[in-house]
Amino acid sequence: MATKKTAATSVASPEQKAPADSENVQSAETRRKRVLLVDDDPEIVESIRVALESLGYQIFIARDGNQGLALADAEDPDLVILDMMMPKRSGFLVLERLRQTRKVPVRVIMITANEGTRHKAYAEMLGVDDYIHKPFAMDRLIESVQRLLQ
Repeated sequence: MATKKTAATSVASPEQKAPADSENVQSAETRRKRVLLVDDDPEIVESIRVALESLGYQIFIARDGNQGLALADAEDPDLVILDMMMPKRSGFLVLERLRQTRKVPVRVIMITANEGTRHKAYAEMLGVDDYIHKPFAMDRLIESVQRLLQ
């Protein structure tokens, strides 16, 4: 069953939510890995969501950069998949903010249709973990997700 958040969509069943009492809270090693997907293209979002959920990942979805930052704060994802060009706040600004505000850096994969090497260099300077050009094979993204989350 999907639950909706005001700022963005969260996909999780009640059984996957951590219980309130501290003795039953799952450790980071045993809980499902949490992936925040920040992209404004509904087709890309849906195909990535389906692929990663089928592998057991818990997916949180934001449709713009501001929603992405809000969900990153609220859900503490293990990995962020971030589109570079989005409304309200670009992927670069989201990445920069994530790197400035988080005590423990989150892994970030940036996906983009931009072919310029200047953008890739800037993303790397900001600390992106992987940079994938659109269109991409889903296997390429899955390999990157699995590598970064092991």
